[in-house]
Amino acid sequence: MRRRLNMPSDRRIGKSLTVLGLPVSLAGAAFYVLPGPGFPLLVIGLSFLATGLAMIASGPRRG
Repeated sequence: MRRRLNMPSDRRIGKSLTVLGLPVSLAGAAFYVLPGPGFPLLVIGLSFLATGLAMIASGPRRG
């Protein structure tokens, strides 16, 4: 029997994007100073973070 999560899929996707965006942003910030593709990674990571946090915030409220 499968266990159902009580979280809508939008919130799960938002949390995944947030978890993915944080290390990509940190790597982009590090590569901004070090040799590498810093600015594109930083932009991609921050866009993942912003999208993920917006998806989490727009979810239904409990209580």
